[in-house]
Amino acid sequence: MIALGLSQATAGAAETGTATTGGARTAAADDPYTQAFLTQYGKIKAAANGYFSPDGLPYHSVETLLVEAPDHGHETTSESVSFWMWLEAAYGRVTGDWAPFNAAWAVAERTIIPPHADQSTSGSYNPGAPATYAPEHPLPGDYPSALDPSVPVGRDPLATELAASYGTMDVYGMHWLMDLDNTYGFGNKPGTGGESGPGPGPSFLNTYQRGSQESVWETIPQPTTDLFNYGGPNGYLDLFVDDASYAKQWKYTNAPDADARAVQAAYWAHRWARAQGKESQVAASVAKAAKMGDYLRYALFDKYFKRIGNCTDPKSCPAASGRDAEHYLLSWYYAWGGAAAGSGGGWAWRIGDGASHQGYQNPLAAWALSNVPVLTPKSATARSDWSKSLTRQLEFLTWLQSAEGAFAGGCTNSWEGRYGTPPAGTPTFYGMAYDAQPVYHDPPSNNWFGFQVWGMERLAAYYYVTGNASAEAVLGKWVAWAASKTTVGADGSYRFPSTLNWTGKPDTWNPASPGSNAGLHVSVVDYANDVGVGAAYVKTLTYYAAKSGDAAAGALAKALLDAMALNATDKGIAVPETRNDYGRFDDEVPVPDGWSGEMPNGDVIEPGVSFIDIRSWYRDDPDWPKVQAHLDGGPAPTFTYHRFWAQAALALAFAIYAELLVEGGGGGDTEAPTAPTGLTVTATTNDSVSLTWAAATDNVAVTGYDVYRNGVLAGSPTTRTFTDGGLAAATQYSYTVAARDAAGNTSALSAAVPATTKTGGGGSGAVKVQYKNNDSSAGDSQIRMALRLQNAGSGPVDLSTVTLRYWFSAEAGASTFNTWCDYAALGSSNVRHKVVTASSPKPGADRYLEVSFTGGAGSLAAGATTGEIQLRLNKSDWSNFNEADDYSRSTTTAFADAPRIGAYIAGNLAWGTAP
Repeated sequence: MIALGLSQATAGAAETGTATTGGARTAAADDPYTQAFLTQYGKIKAAANGYFSPDGLPYHSVETLLVEAPDHGHETTSESVSFWMWLEAAYGRVTGDWAPFNAAWAVAERTIIPPHADQSTSGSYNPGAPATYAPEHPLPGDYPSALDPSVPVGRDPLATELAASYGTMDVYGMHWLMDLDNTYGFGNKPGTGGESGPGPGPSFLNTYQRGSQESVWETIPQPTTDLFNYGGPNGYLDLFVDDASYAKQWKYTNAPDADARAVQAAYWAHRWARAQGKESQVAASVAKAAKMGDYLRYALFDKYFKRIGNCTDPKSCPAASGRDAEHYLLSWYYAWGGAAAGSGGGWAWRIGDGASHQGYQNPLAAWALSNVPVLTPKSATARSDWSKSLTRQLEFLTWLQSAEGAFAGGCTNSWEGRYGTPPAGTPTFYGMAYDAQPVYHDPPSNNWFGFQVWGMERLAAYYYVTGNASAEAVLGKWVAWAASKTTVGADGSYRFPSTLNWTGKPDTWNPASPGSNAGLHVSVVDYANDVGVGAAYVKTLTYYAAKSGDAAAGALAKALLDAMALNATDKGIAVPETRNDYGRFDDEVPVPDGWSGEMPNGDVIEPGVSFIDIRSWYRDDPDWPKVQAHLDGGPAPTFTYHRFWAQAALALAFAIYAELLVEGGGGGDTEAPTAPTGLTVTATTNDSVSLTWAAATDNVAVTGYDVYRNGVLAGSPTTRTFTDGGLAAATQYSYTVAARDAAGNTSALSAAVPATTKTGGGGSGAVKVQYKNNDSSAGDSQIRMALRLQNAGSGPVDLSTVTLRYWFSAEAGASTFNTWCDYAALGSSNVRHKVVTASSPKPGADRYLEVSFTGGAGSLAAGATTGEIQLRLNKSDWSNFNEADDYSRSTTTAFADAPRIGAYIAGNLAWGTAP
């Protein structure tokens, strides 16, 4: 029966494949599992089956009457979009056609990644004051939550670095939810920055806003750009936040697991395209994934950038700067927002999240962002952030593994979302409290087996690519537990866990000596045969079997895949499900006393309304009579749903099983090259370092090398020599090199070697200073100027290592000075300034204004500038200067290169000539 099911599922596969490929398929496409992939792919892409909206985005499901995290089937999530990207990557591997993969990224970039018009005031963001604190509350009825500006918040260390890397303060990440048919009628259409109301076209949408107990049945949907056209007098804002006044605004929320999956998909596309000699065809899309990974680091930080660990009181828990606020785990979300264009007054905000769930971690994405050159983000600290995140994620999973093998919930840096004090005896992970049900409680977030397989599929993929021993250890234990709870019958029936129950706690984490978690236990409450969960389970088993050689795991993957194939429909593969929760259509939605408003279609929002009351259009759905019958006392309705993510996951399960356990019988080339040895500095100049090294070896062939300068990718030569140019003079650098093969396997890094550039005559370094005179008078009591620093090199410059010197003469009068920074594009608080007496005074240069930068200024990308920095100084007695003979002064009133203003990197002259 199982074999028959697969035959039925693949019937007509050749016809479907020929119709959709647009190019010759590989010989590997002849195996039955690749044929099953092509059949499933064809069903998903067939217009008649209704998976895609008119604008080219995948619906959450083909069916419209569906309430889960999205509250309507024709919404979509960033999760669905990331599965689409991965699906098209697998299609490119099978067919060699990469146009659909690139198209998926192009559609995402103009829709679900908010364009500039939809975050137009992001340039007003102040990294020194990222957001105003508002505590979360236990129940949705406890809202709105009052803003509390007295609670200290930390400094955002990413914003300036990201802006320097990409030339914009816009955030590049997917918003988690869109209303593709504009069913609600808000009309927040991508690229408009407005609210066009009911009508065709996709619309951004927000729902959850009110604490961990808020289920989908208690949400009040609201627009992302709230212009007060709907809702109450203040739009929807005063349902959630209590403030003295309200401003029209935009706001977006990112689901980090989806963006990480998009990075994961780009990694596979790059690896597979490179093996076909078509790496260049996907390069632009892969670069977009690297950029997304740069911004995804906001998910690694506490919500209000407070200190990580032992943060148990909102006011006494200190604000943090730099990495003190970084927990390095993929948290539940990050979010950003700002004033609506034209609303008067520019402002913007950003937050991370301190709550992290085991099911959201993605070691493969963290590894790719820190080890694969084409996926290494531009920002100077991104690679090191993701490298540490990889280690922290592996520790996190080890910490949460129960005695049986399943993974418990997660941790939080902000107990109950308000930096509360956890119950006595609560275990901690780097000072963050264990939470058995992080983020949401209705139902408990870690009771769903799907989060187990989602997380384990990513860990298994990382293990398959790298062979990491820590990953292998936790996977082996998990696979043994899950397999013991799984059955596949001779008749093709199958079941695996659905709902889990947890008792006990993990041991407090000790990285030097992890505990055994003997008191942490899981039990299975009930079982199910959900095909989306089953597909992720199969992928986990397949990756693990291909790398470990575990034949039993491979056999279970095949048995489950064959059994699920028996449930083929004309739209995909699906099983009926009984929805007992649909009795909650009549659940009351909490609305504050005295509040009233309207949805765009006229549905009234007021105390006492139910879920269906503010979604009256559901009563016109063709499937509604089944729900109404249940609300009238009949049995719970049964539906067969075709969720996009689940159908894509099934297609991927077929493709991955074919690739790893059929085509080569063991998974193709997964062996990494040896680490290069003999890395040697062969020459240095004032702005370059030349290197050579011995050849690495590989089981197939080494195809190239990646050279890293101070941990950041400097170049990817195909030979064993490399010259790194555009460096600062008289500066020490550290170099390492890694080898890679055609399959995308990357070696460990070589031993590091130091290299110091020579002293540069006249300072021909990697930066230059530009100046303009802001004071036409040469004889008044102040010296006023504007400076701008440009990175003229080929790699990023850490601004905290840079100092500038503007030489002048003090003349008679006071010997002490006051200095001011009136404006800086990168934030005045990031600029330090003082007057220094020259050790060898000369005419026109017995003092200099020294300008330096804090760590919060971040790094300056190649070719980027700091933007304008407006400075002034005066003597403490305000006596006049005579600037006419000052060494560094010029009369130019527009920015121009200033060779008489020195720029020093790590204390060495990199630009200009000293007097």
